[in-house]
Amino acid sequence: MACDKSFSSSYMLLEPNDVGFFDLIYILFSNNLEKRKFVDSSDDKEDEFQRRWLIFLSIVVQKLLQFVAKPMAVIGWAIEMFLNLLSSNGCSLRELLLNLLRAKVTVPDNTSGTFLSFIGHLDKRVKLDGSIKHGDGNYNAALSVMASKLSYENHAYIKTTVQDHWKMEFVGFYDFWNDYQGKATTQAFMLRDRSSADHDTIVVAFRGTEPFDADAWCSDFDLSWYELEGRVNGRIHGGFMKALGLKKNARYIITGHSLGGALAILFPAILALHEENELLERLEGVYTFGQPRVGDKEFGQYMENKVLKEHNVKYFRFVYSNDIVPRLPYDDNALMFKHFGICLYYTRNYEVQVLTEDLPNRNIYFSVFSPREHLRMMVNAFYELTRSFTIPIKYGPDYAEGYFFRLLRLSGLVMPWATAHCPQDYVNSTRLGPSRVFVLPKPKHL
Repeated sequence: MACDKSFSSSYMLLEPNDVGFFDLIYILFSNNLEKRKFVDSSDDKEDEFQRRWLIFLSIVVQKLLQFVAKPMAVIGWAIEMFLNLLSSNGCSLRELLLNLLRAKVTVPDNTSGTFLSFIGHLDKRVKLDGSIKHGDGNYNAALSVMASKLSYENHAYIKTTVQDHWKMEFVGFYDFWNDYQGKATTQAFMLRDRSSADHDTIVVAFRGTEPFDADAWCSDFDLSWYELEGRVNGRIHGGFMKALGLKKNARYIITGHSLGGALAILFPAILALHEENELLERLEGVYTFGQPRVGDKEFGQYMENKVLKEHNVKYFRFVYSNDIVPRLPYDDNALMFKHFGICLYYTRNYEVQVLTEDLPNRNIYFSVFSPREHLRMMVNAFYELTRSFTIPIKYGPDYAEGYFFRLLRLSGLVMPWATAHCPQDYVNSTRLGPSRVFVLPKPKHL
């Protein structure tokens, strides 16, 4: 499907649907992009082999994801239905089997206010932390991460949670049409927090990458970019721009986990592009959790100068331990994707370091080929597994982890860079980490 490039004079868009086997192989040996129908680029040549190699890898990963898209969706549906069957029938396999024998099985409705997503079953906490009040330094962060987690659920579940548990006003649930993919791929919801007479804040939460959504994962691995000249300089990660759709109130905050975090920080970039200065002035802050890289160094500098400084927008980028997604796309001289702004990096003990740009082990998914680094991450994953049994003793029952999430922790011994991406540890980080970091202290470099 054609994509609007009128706003960009320089771009590279990857079209995995149009790739043929020999075309894909040929790009490794030829710098001519003009004749490659799966690459729509403003430049006819790409002389650097490393960049062509990464284009090759990006296309291959996206093609594989497209190939398994339907099986992934079916597996995801089956897992969610099974987990909700358990929840609806006594929360145990024994009760479910007994109900089957009695022909009294409660079949879950995936549009109801009790149906939980896969992400929701990893961390079933619904209530906000009562010890964190409006006015506390970490209040917005704690509310944002819970909203980010909630964004993975269906309309009814979100509305029930916001109104009945959080005692806030549910504003709406939105599906945004994506002209590039020809369907509604971006979801967000809005709530209004008026917890005190002097407090009136709108929260906009973008849904992130769902575990069994191949299209969303393609966005994470898409290396397309646009260079926005004139009012906006620098390159923005094309995968997230596609997902966003290029498309006298209270102050508001924007939040999201994973891909939702990328959409959240790109939202003020779109406002700046369209000179929506009034909306920018009312933007109180952006809180992202496990957010991928969204642009190059020049785009980051523009965002820091034009959005964060000129309009005084607070931007907190949370990264927990070995989470792989904030290390995507690959950060080197070939791809040029860079983080920007304040990074709150939390260790496995929920201790925080205030950093700028680069993360420890910033290209962690290449470390899987390093036995030493892989062993270090496995040791960390083993600690997280053992902590799963001790954390409710130390901090209370609200931090207890279910058997389903413990199984995922166990798989982390094999894939330690993947399990750290779950919202569970981000919720814990905002609640157990020190609130002083939200005063925006001067960051230290690694």
